[in-house]
Amino acid sequence: MRDGQIPKEALSPRVPLAYHGRVREEEFLSQREHARPAGESTEPEIPEPTYAERARTLVHMGRVGALSTLSRRHADWPFGSVMPYGLDECGNPTFLISTMAMHTQNLLGDPRASLLVTEPGVAEDPLGAGRVTLMGRVAKTTRAEVRESYLTRHPNSSYWVDFKDFAFFQVEIVDVYFVGGFGVMGWVDAEDYAKAEPDPLADAARGILDHMNEDHVDAMLLLARGLVGVEGTDAKMTAVDRLGFHLRVETRDGMRGLRIAFSREARSPEETREILVDMVRRRRQQQ
Repeated sequence: MRDGQIPKEALSPRVPLAYHGRVREEEFLSQREHARPAGESTEPEIPEPTYAERARTLVHMGRVGALSTLSRRHADWPFGSVMPYGLDECGNPTFLISTMAMHTQNLLGDPRASLLVTEPGVAEDPLGAGRVTLMGRVAKTTRAEVRESYLTRHPNSSYWVDFKDFAFFQVEIVDVYFVGGFGVMGWVDAEDYAKAEPDPLADAARGILDHMNEDHVDAMLLLARGLVGVEGTDAKMTAVDRLGFHLRVETRDGMRGLRIAFSREARSPEETREILVDMVRRRRQQQ
């Protein structure tokens, strides 16, 4: 059994991501209008990770972002570059870049920059996927831990890391803007971002989703019906984190998006398996 998998016999009768950072009230109310139809507000809020946690998780999962610097050739114009990045212990991006590169020359002239990181592996609906923009000032660094962490994420960089024109740079984050999809967005204070940690299920999430969607549709339909009161004909788990998971359920009235909270916090794939097995078992006993 692979990490994050749940025994089929435990889930099926057959064997076959709320405080979101320091968002101004008027921004939050506007976002809620986009997030749900007018007048629909009777459903209880389901616990979710904060925007700071979700931003840290997304940046942790990524490896490459879009770096925007201020052009030296065309004053005040943004200049975009594809940028592999590392991370320090507080989630600050680090770069290994050459002084011959245009973005490096731009940074030496004006250190202000932003790095856009998008949710990995999402192509069919990019505007519905998560992304985060990290704004800050970029400066050269010689910290040994920056080199070590960067090469761990990008081992091929060891071939040019010691070239004379290459050096490490680090972003000192000033502000963070997180978008979790349609109607889910807000500014995150830089201090809140630094204090947050990536979700403990982040690295195993893809395996959990694939396993549940391949083998345990019946179990997800049972949870949707028993815990949320939504009767469906098909279900897909689209996201999972330490506090719960998101489902996309096909109903007679069309597609419904649901979030279901775990019965307790999950800190590992093994705990996630135990919690889901227990939740399904309890629902079956109540049928």
